[in-house]
Amino acid sequence: MSSRYLPYATKPGRLLAQLLSDIAVIIWIVIWVMVGGAVYSAVATISEVGRQVQSGADGVSGNLASAGDSTDDVPLIGGTLAGPLKAASKAAGEIASAGHSLDVTASWLAWVLAVAVAATPILAVTMPWLFLRLRFFRRKLVVLSLASSHAGQELLAMRALANRPLAKLTAIDPDPIGAWRRDDRMAIRGLALLELHAAGIRLKS
Repeated sequence: MSSRYLPYATKPGRLLAQLLSDIAVIIWIVIWVMVGGAVYSAVATISEVGRQVQSGADGVSGNLASAGDSTDDVPLIGGTLAGPLKAASKAAGEIASAGHSLDVTASWLAWVLAVAVAATPILAVTMPWLFLRLRFFRRKLVVLSLASSHAGQELLAMRALANRPLAKLTAIDPDPIGAWRRDDRMAIRGLALLELHAAGIRLKS
């Protein structure tokens, strides 16, 4: 891919700063993703407790229900014995249901808390970084497009006259404004390159 379409400067110092900022942002994202993962794991242990409660209570409920069904067949006292057993089986079923609810709620809460903890610091850094990178990329495309024609170079030279330090302007030509008015192509190209350099773009003069 042509360097024209990469969101990076071609000026070594500016390029190094951009690469270091990218590395810093990546490290920041990785750190907070790990923090979010730790939060998820911590809350997810509650979900595991809910699953264990559900599994154990389901087993107890099934055993009590089976015992209640068996005692129904006992003559005379079968009904009396079966009632409490079936009631206990129902209570155990309710405990299993509560365990299931705890499992579902804790699983959902683990994801919500993990995202909430990680997303805020990640967005706080990546959004400004992305904005600055996109702004640079747009400026890079514009100035490279202008630099490809003499009229565009004249516009870049005009911006250089308005924005660059006087010492740098006079280094191009002792009378930079006069040179621009005379349509001195060498001076105009030099001024345009000065503006490109300020934008982080390095071209051969």
